[in-house]
Amino acid sequence: MEPETQFTHDTFLSPFTWRYGSQEMRALWSQVHRRLLWRRVWVALAAVQQRAGLVTADQLADLQAHQDHVDLARAAEIEAEIHHDLMAELRTFAEQCPVGGGILHLGATSADVEDNADILCIREALVLLLERLRALLADLADRIEAHADWACIGFTHLQPAEPTTVGYRLAVYGQDLLEDLHELRRLHKHILGKGIKGAVGTGAAYAQLLEGTRMTPAALEAGVMAELGLHAFPVATQVYPRKQDYRLLTVLAGLAVSLYRFAFDLRFLQSPPVGEWSEPFGAQQVGSSAMPFKRNPVNAETVDSLARYVAALPRVAWDNAAHSLLERTLDDSASRRLILPEAFLASEEIVHRAHHVLKGLQFHEQATARNLATYGTFAATERLLMELVRAGADRQSMHEVIRQSCVAAWDRIQQGEPNPLAGLLAADPQVLRYLPAGRVRELLDAGGYVGDAPERARQVACAIRTYLE
Repeated sequence: MEPETQFTHDTFLSPFTWRYGSQEMRALWSQVHRRLLWRRVWVALAAVQQRAGLVTADQLADLQAHQDHVDLARAAEIEAEIHHDLMAELRTFAEQCPVGGGILHLGATSADVEDNADILCIREALVLLLERLRALLADLADRIEAHADWACIGFTHLQPAEPTTVGYRLAVYGQDLLEDLHELRRLHKHILGKGIKGAVGTGAAYAQLLEGTRMTPAALEAGVMAELGLHAFPVATQVYPRKQDYRLLTVLAGLAVSLYRFAFDLRFLQSPPVGEWSEPFGAQQVGSSAMPFKRNPVNAETVDSLARYVAALPRVAWDNAAHSLLERTLDDSASRRLILPEAFLASEEIVHRAHHVLKGLQFHEQATARNLATYGTFAATERLLMELVRAGADRQSMHEVIRQSCVAAWDRIQQGEPNPLAGLLAADPQVLRYLPAGRVRELLDAGGYVGDAPERARQVACAIRTYLE
């Protein structure tokens, strides 16, 4: 199909064009930026070839003078005729450079330019994503510390369990996200370009060009990579190993896992029967077209929706890597145009939405206290049992006494009554043989039954701050 250069909402546009992702991230993956990076590689190659005596100083200066003059309209005209986007850009660049245009792309294959440019773009996108994630983690550390001691009922199997604290629950997300930050930083540091290796990776064309010079193909590659600020795979075919894309997408999918879980937990906790947390809701925001009262967790739902999409992308990258037959196939090209930019745009939007939710996250004290009072007393019976045994009671007998009171209390709760468990046990003659009623009620106060969760939560907050320094 012929390339278009003007787009409006009269035709299909990807939601990533205007709805999801920042303008900065979209700019990184734009056609203009992509071609600027191609030109950067071409000029870097010419600069090193000039040192070898293959390019004159005037030719290099001409290329450098026109390096930023991307002309999409002209490139589109050429591409409509030749059906090769990189060659169209190459010819456009060459037309602009009457002195140096003739030596552009000397010895190179398309992937020498495209693959190294892709890695330059990926590194820039990683830097932007890392900035977003660092900001989220900094605020999360503050929230963890501020709520480290705030007791709440825990849930296992989506059923009330033993108490935990709000800060400890947040620390679980913080711990995962800190690992994601580490993986993204490691990836940024170690991601590799194809290098300058020619058509099937052997560097044969460069070896021929460099005959009679004092520069080897390896030295040429090292020089170009230094110009670009990249390191290269020691061995590559016509393209860099597509397994690297799979590793990249897997790390982004791992980030999506962490924020998916945070958003999904929020959706559960925002449900009115629980009602402990809620995401920010604007004064003019509409929750439902049919039900005006609705306050749906739309940002958390968007996080989960986009995270599912990111989770699916490593499979495409896996196929691209596994099906990269022999020295190269082109069946990865079209999908890479989609999965690389969209993975970053979706990941950035996930981080942005989660950060927006976190900054405005509301913790509802009354609902938290209600749930803790309703269900926490059951969990605290373990502490009562331990104290009764320490006081001389038979463990099995006391277990049955407590179990019977729990059954009776649960039936009352099911009928909509307040939890009577503390009163039942504080009045039970068998319990009172070993402990006074006041001590029984004290032991059944679930708010104090959180172990060392507050200290562990603060340790995570401290670890986040230390890593961000």
